[in-house]
Amino acid sequence: MINHINNSKYCDPISPVSEGTTRPLWSVIIPTFNCASYLRETLASVLAQDPGPEVMQIEVVDDHSTKDDPEAVVRQLAGDRVSFYRQAENVGHVKNFTTCLQRSRGKLIHLLHGDDCVREGFYLKMQQAFDTQPEIGAAFCRHIFMDETGHWRHFSDILQPQSGVIDNWLEKIIVKQYIQTPSIVVRRQVYEKLGSFDRRFRFYYEDWEMWVRIAAQYPVWYEVEPLAIYRLHSVSNTGQTVRTGKNMQEVHCGLEIVQSYLPAYLPQSTVDRLIYANKKHSAICALRTAQNMLMIGDIPAAIAQIKEAFKCSISPKVMAYFIYFATQAVLKRSLSFYRS
Repeated sequence: MINHINNSKYCDPISPVSEGTTRPLWSVIIPTFNCASYLRETLASVLAQDPGPEVMQIEVVDDHSTKDDPEAVVRQLAGDRVSFYRQAENVGHVKNFTTCLQRSRGKLIHLLHGDDCVREGFYLKMQQAFDTQPEIGAAFCRHIFMDETGHWRHFSDILQPQSGVIDNWLEKIIVKQYIQTPSIVVRRQVYEKLGSFDRRFRFYYEDWEMWVRIAAQYPVWYEVEPLAIYRLHSVSNTGQTVRTGKNMQEVHCGLEIVQSYLPAYLPQSTVDRLIYANKKHSAICALRTAQNMLMIGDIPAAIAQIKEAFKCSISPKVMAYFIYFATQAVLKRSLSFYRS
């Protein structure tokens, strides 16, 4: 398929692996930044499925951590089996992702955040997907949301009843972010063709744009079994991106980027409909974040999220949700007042 996505100005190239280089099937690349307390669990989940260095490259790529020592964790747990690379300075997670891709040698790349995990059978199931459907560009599975203490909270949606190439995937992923990065495996050749993650993103949504980019060019496999675990962090740790609304500004950026190339793959009327649906969904997500901010007493963050939500959409559904959660907030404050 012709690549109509002209983003080379913002997406660093991923060069093919040099001829003569020994290439394993897998590259499991683990980006880290100040998360060594979780890294042991992450590495253990991979090493439990390790087929050996001839088949799987495992490397930790650290974005110049300042609060812990991830290399010490790697050496203690895995010795020389897992290689370690440290950025000379902090480059931000998007550029660190690019380093991960550039350092990969395998035919299949799995980016696994240093605080996430995979379950037994992940690599076997993903390999079977690529063997079954050689034309796919990526494969992903359902995932489990885990809290900071390791307790499972809930599962991602079931997108279809059986595993296989997912129908109308481009339209589905445009509307909503269904994938968490630890749940997806991408052919290295796909990154070589499409480039790395877009540098216009600084905090958020760069992964969604990449999955849209891939879906526009390749079939994608869906594994119904939940084999990846994504760690949620408490709202108190979300930082300035939420308090200033910059997370939602990244959503606006992402929508503008994909609208520049989607008409080459879908009718303009379909693109408009899907983007409108995304904006409604994103607005409700922002309002839910605002609700969480109110619960911990962070009023400025709640206001920032509400403002950004209304920039996305003021559809009847969005306004109804706003009225609902605002009413709930007033009732809770009233009850607290009377009880005191």
